[in-house]
Amino acid sequence: MRSGISPLILCGGSGKRLWPVSRDTMPKQFIRLEGEHSPFQQTVLRVADRRIYSAPVIVTAHLYRFEVERQLAEIGLTGTLLLEPEARDSGPAILAGALYVAAEAAGETLLVLASDHAIGCPEGFHESVAAADPVARSGYIVTFGIKPTSPATGYGYIEPGEPLAGPVSAVARFAEKPDVETAARLIADGCLWNSGNFLARPKTLIAEYARFEPDTFACVSRAYEGARMSAHVVILSGAHYGQAERKSIDYAVMERTELAAVVPADWRWSDIGTWDAIWEIGARDGAGNVVRGAVESLDSSNCLVRSNGPLTSIVGVRDLVVIVEQDAVLVADRKSCGSVKTLVENLSRRGAKEASAHAREHRPWGWFEVRDLGESFKVKRLAVYPGGRLSLQRHRYRAEHWVVVSGTARVTVDDTVAILTPNQHAEIPLGAVHRLENPGNSLLEIVEVQHGSYLGEDDIIRVEDIYDRVVLDAAE
Repeated sequence: MRSGISPLILCGGSGKRLWPVSRDTMPKQFIRLEGEHSPFQQTVLRVADRRIYSAPVIVTAHLYRFEVERQLAEIGLTGTLLLEPEARDSGPAILAGALYVAAEAAGETLLVLASDHAIGCPEGFHESVAAADPVARSGYIVTFGIKPTSPATGYGYIEPGEPLAGPVSAVARFAEKPDVETAARLIADGCLWNSGNFLARPKTLIAEYARFEPDTFACVSRAYEGARMSAHVVILSGAHYGQAERKSIDYAVMERTELAAVVPADWRWSDIGTWDAIWEIGARDGAGNVVRGAVESLDSSNCLVRSNGPLTSIVGVRDLVVIVEQDAVLVADRKSCGSVKTLVENLSRRGAKEASAHAREHRPWGWFEVRDLGESFKVKRLAVYPGGRLSLQRHRYRAEHWVVVSGTARVTVDDTVAILTPNQHAEIPLGAVHRLENPGNSLLEIVEVQHGSYLGEDDIIRVEDIYDRVVLDAAE
C-alpha cells in the first residue's frame, strides 16, 4: 500500500441516542462503550501506522479540545486539531479539513472518518483503503459501502454502478433511509450500507463544494484564511464560519456529484448510534445479556445493562436496555432505542439539565462532581490529572476548604505554596488568590467544601490560566 493518506477525523457529534451516558458535555466518541479505548481512540489507533497514514487532522469543537488532547496523550499519539467555533454539520467541517490538508500536505489523499464508529477486522479496513486510493487519486470521491447483514432502516444505501478499477464502482444512486420492505429490496438488488466514510483528493472535495455550495465555500474559506494557528491547533474564524450553511456532506456534495464511487467493504461496521447497536456488538453472556459495571441478572435474556455506580439488578425480563448513571436512569425496550433522541429533546424543552450535562463536569485539568448542596454550602469532589492545574483565581462570595483524599497537591494561597498529601488540608479565605495543581504522576482527588452567600460556578476571577480561558468565565 502506498503512503500519503491523511486521516481527517470528525469529532463533534453529540450522540443523543446513547443518553444518559452520552451527552453534549461528554459525547459517545469519548466514552469507553466497549473495550479499553473510546471510539475516538480506536479510530486514531486504526490509522496509526505512519508508513501508510500521516498524523490525523481532527475536527472538533472548542468544548472538546482538551479531552481530545488528553485522550491522544493517553494512547501516545498526536494530531492537528481544527477547532470549529460552532457546529455546522459534516459538510463545512470536511471542507475546512480539506482546505488545511491541501495547504499543508499537498499530494496526499484525504481519508474522512467518523470518530464514533466501530470497525472490526482492521486488516480488511486497510485493504479497502488500499483499493480505494488509486481511484481517489484519479479524481473520484470513494465511499466505503458496507455489505448489509440485515434490512436495517437506520442507514442510507448505495447502489453500485459501472466498474471503475478492482472492486471499486461508480455510484449509480444513493437511497435515503428506507422502510423494512424497501431495505430488503435494496439488499436484493446489491445495494450497500452508506458508512459515511470516504477517501478523496482534497482538491476534488474543494472543487465540488465550490461548485455546488459556493456561498458556504466562501464562508469556510474565509474562516480558514482568518484562522489562528499554532503548532498543532487551528482555530477557525467564528465571524465567517458561523455564516456557513449547516448541511451534511451527503446533501452538499455526495448526492449531487458525478464523481462518487464506492468500494464494497466486508469488515464488521457499526455507527453505534443506538443502545441496540451496542448490544449487537457487545460481548454477550450465555443468556444473551451484555452487562457492564455492578450488575446482577436473574432469569433474564437479551438485555443490555450498564451501571455507573449503584448495584443494578434485573429479574425475569427480556430485550430491555437499562442504563444507570449517577443522576439519570434509562429503561427502554431494545427495539425502541431509536426514540431515545426524542426523549432527550423533550427533556431539553422542559429545561432539564440532565438532558445535556453530566453530574460529573469535565474540565481541561480534570473533573468535579457536586456531592451535597445547601443554602450556604456546597460539597464537591475534584479530580486533577497529572500535570493539571486550575487557574490562579479568587472568589467574591465564597471561602473554600480542601482535603486531599489521594495523590499529591501543590496548593497556592496568596504568597504561600504548600505540598499536601492524603488527609492534609488547606483553608482558602474569601478573596484569597489561590490555585490547585497536581505535580505527581497519579490522579489527585480532593474534597472541597464551599461556604458563602453565593456558590455559582461563575464566581471566579481568573488571574492566570494555562488553558487560555478568559479571565471572567464560568467554565472552571
